[in-house]
Amino acid sequence: MTSNSYLSVKALTKYIKRKFDADPHLRDVYVTGELSNVKVHSSGHIYFTLKDDSSRINATMFRSQASKLSFKPEEGMKVFIRGDVNVYEASGAYQLYAQTMEPDGIGGLFVAFNQLKERLQNEGLFNPNFKQPIPQFPQTIGVLTATTGAAIRDICTTINRRYPQAEILIYPTLVQGAGAAPNITENIYLANRHGFCDVLIVGRGGGSIEDLWAFNEEIVARAIFESRIPVISAVGHETDTTIADFVADLRAPTPTAAAELAVPNQQQLYQQILHYQSILHQMMTSKLNFERNRLTKLQNSYPLATPERLYRPFIERLVQVDLSLQNATKLYMMNEKSKLQSIDSRMKLYSPVHQLTAAKQQLEHRTQTLTNRMQQQLAQNKVAFTNQMRMLEALNPLALMSKGFSVAYKEENVVKSVHELEKGDVIQVTFQDGYAEAKIEKKHVQKEGEAK
Repeated sequence: MTSNSYLSVKALTKYIKRKFDADPHLRDVYVTGELSNVKVHSSGHIYFTLKDDSSRINATMFRSQASKLSFKPEEGMKVFIRGDVNVYEASGAYQLYAQTMEPDGIGGLFVAFNQLKERLQNEGLFNPNFKQPIPQFPQTIGVLTATTGAAIRDICTTINRRYPQAEILIYPTLVQGAGAAPNITENIYLANRHGFCDVLIVGRGGGSIEDLWAFNEEIVARAIFESRIPVISAVGHETDTTIADFVADLRAPTPTAAAELAVPNQQQLYQQILHYQSILHQMMTSKLNFERNRLTKLQNSYPLATPERLYRPFIERLVQVDLSLQNATKLYMMNEKSKLQSIDSRMKLYSPVHQLTAAKQQLEHRTQTLTNRMQQQLAQNKVAFTNQMRMLEALNPLALMSKGFSVAYKEENVVKSVHELEKGDVIQVTFQDGYAEAKIEKKHVQKEGEAK
């Protein structure tokens, strides 16, 4: 045979590849096995070996398909793969090109669940610091669940029984199947755009892990985390736990429990109001008793009980001034009477008529002079008395108090100087309308020449 009769490696490989391409049994192949030598390239492609007890095949999953996986392929994981078998010309080896990959059975779902849970936890989506408080008295409650089934009935019945004044806004939502996760996500964003609700209840009744899987999807978890409205998760029965439960602001074990957590109990609220009413009544009674005792103490205080003691010295001074005025008037009258008697004695010494006439004229003049002086003296005394009354009124401590002045007592004695006080003394300061007790913390003695 000549050299032209020999095929090149490339030509042989291409021929084999065409055979693979032409074989319909090697397209859309369903195969199961265990993952080995899993390598995730920086480009996003996944390279691995699929094996069983006796055979193995190299496999590749390109980034466009790998990005759709709900779990991370790991060493030793059993999977179901749908793909094509073909020849990789560069190495001349045949391999499996995976289009889809699913974990083998429920164990695979748990792997996907734990992987997503760990990743979201590391990102901080479960951090309690991001949890929003549930409003105590919501006006509108949004419910995202299927419109058929027991969950919606339990939620509405519980809310109407416990808190009938709340409005229920239902967002019909798919909670199971291939389109459930996108629909849940869309309705969460829709409720936030509407802004009608104070709190959202997102959930469904119980079921298998496959039935509840929509609430384990990453897009649902991120929609709950990004919601500006507080979210209560209510997925399945008490023992069921989903990713949505970890991300939600509050987790309820059942839909009925979610409704109970979303609204207050009207009967309990009424009892709480009665309790607060009783506390308020006690506080007001105590306050009234305190103010009543304070008023009684003020009424019985030293300045108000005996106010005359405040102006008694001024009354005594007024009496003394009045007595002095009366004595001065009597003395003046006595002096003038003595002068008249002296004139009358001298008139008796002279008998001639002209002396009598002169004496009579002198007497009339004296009488007029005396009358004028008495009137003048009385006017002066009246002015002096008026001035004394005005000064007394000006010095009246009660009048001074109405202008902002006060009187300080130490042990019922009026304090007249700062020297009478020591640090720590308790004094009573009397004002126009009451008194106050004060404790001396500091005193300052004015020095000579110091400005007041």
